[in-house]
Amino acid sequence: MRLRNKPWAEDYLNEHQDLVVPNPEDYKGRWNELFGNDNPVHIEVGTGKGQFITGMAKANPDINYIGIELFDSVIVIAAKKAVDAGQPSNLRLLNVNGDKLEEYFAKGDVSRVYLNFSDPWPKKRHAKRRLTHANFLCLYENVLIDEGEIHFKTDNRGLFEFSLMSLTDYGMQLKLVSLDLHNDDVEDNIMTEYEEKFSSKGQPIYRLEAKYVLTDESK
Repeated sequence: MRLRNKPWAEDYLNEHQDLVVPNPEDYKGRWNELFGNDNPVHIEVGTGKGQFITGMAKANPDINYIGIELFDSVIVIAAKKAVDAGQPSNLRLLNVNGDKLEEYFAKGDVSRVYLNFSDPWPKKRHAKRRLTHANFLCLYENVLIDEGEIHFKTDNRGLFEFSLMSLTDYGMQLKLVSLDLHNDDVEDNIMTEYEEKFSSKGQPIYRLEAKYVLTDESK
């Protein structure tokens, strides 16, 4: 995806620091203080333009949501979308790299990780860059509660098959697997911008839910 520079992005993000957290490392281990409650925290790694995370926050006021996006030209769109939607009090955005989660979250800070329409990195030599590679699964585990969950959606069959194998090999328990989300009986699905685009063309959307298994060593 070609990213167009938005000269106004920096000013907009600075004006909305109550939404786009400027120093997220300061809240490592104490995100409940920022949100002002002890509700569970769900994060989306690669939040894109923000339709999903904003929709989830509005639909589930008893859960705190954090959208993570590296590119300021993209997260500024997510921020504007959240502001236009009334800026839900249970939503925050981080303009940081998703592969550095441990700098911003302590073990147990997060209850669920969402991965939506991540870059498939189709070449075999780029497999370690896929967000469902074992290296990332270890990263998520280090910030999730025990038996925390990953929810994953994609339109890419190859990435989905890779993800099923990767999560299974890691020892995770698959709770739900859908090969055609929009024709399955899955309740309360909130779509991303990509999902709307691809599904409108008749492309199947693949989805899975998986949770980490608490082993004797981790008890």
